[in-house]
Amino acid sequence: MADARPARSRAVRLRFGGALPVGLPAAALIAMLAVIFWMRPSAMSYFGFSLLFKLSTPLVIAALAQMLIIMIGDIDLSNGAFVGLTTCVSAVYLQDAPLIAVAIYLALIAAYAAVGFLIHVRQLPSIIVTLGMSFVWLGLAIVVLPSPGGAAPAWLSDFMNWRPPILPLPIWLAIFAALIAHLAIMRSSFGPILRGAGANPRAVERAGWSIAAIRVSVFAAAGALTCLAGLALTGLTTSGDPNVAPAYTLQGVGAVILGGGSFSGGIVSPIGAVIGALTLSLAGSLLSFLQVPPAWQIGAQGVILFLVLAGRILLSEKTT
Repeated sequence: MADARPARSRAVRLRFGGALPVGLPAAALIAMLAVIFWMRPSAMSYFGFSLLFKLSTPLVIAALAQMLIIMIGDIDLSNGAFVGLTTCVSAVYLQDAPLIAVAIYLALIAAYAAVGFLIHVRQLPSIIVTLGMSFVWLGLAIVVLPSPGGAAPAWLSDFMNWRPPILPLPIWLAIFAALIAHLAIMRSSFGPILRGAGANPRAVERAGWSIAAIRVSVFAAAGALTCLAGLALTGLTTSGDPNVAPAYTLQGVGAVILGGGSFSGGIVSPIGAVIGALTLSLAGSLLSFLQVPPAWQIGAQGVILFLVLAGRILLSEKTT
């Protein structure tokens, strides 16, 4: 009889522990939608969902890029500046000189990978290196496009404004991104190695894997995803701006942690990160509906993030 309670607790943890990282941000997302629909019933439509989640796609992709970095125990404070640089390159070159634009994208991804290699070889704190790189990306963006302007290619803006059946495009893209990331990180044979490089790098290295190669590969993949986020944002705004996405850095981190990730490395949830990004994106729409002044909206988003994380900690303690 004395062992019944611990056994029951273990059973609850096994059954619901894996769903907890996804469940809490999903519950917050549903709660915010309920409030918005109660205040604006007309938002419960295809067009309403399109407006609510219109700007979520770049944040979802940027959050997945941040998730890769956090997975190996690092953090990227240059994420938002890199998105801004990509929008500038896209707005200036992609329409009239697509080959030059692609060459620049590849060079930027290679530079991202080089940052990962530098962090590993010199054993530098990623938070310091990436903070410094954020100023490099911002400076390059200003050189490419000193002030907001340029133009997105018609095919890119047409795609980002495409209206597929059943659900709006941002929802389809979020589902697709979550599925691909989940299969790659959680279901593939290489996924445990990537997660292990963040949780226990020495064990991975003893197994014959190169931590340097893993870190370079992860940073390159994060750079590619951040480029995609910049392309998506260019298609939505139809222009480039060096300062268009500074908030993506901390929002991406918040989405990963909100979705069950851990700064210690090795613990991430791609589906949770996507839902966390959608939640933070929707929070902006909710705060606008509540007529919260723009100056207070960032702080209010932080409160929402804090409440969800506090709920996750309380539920985790109850299942242990």
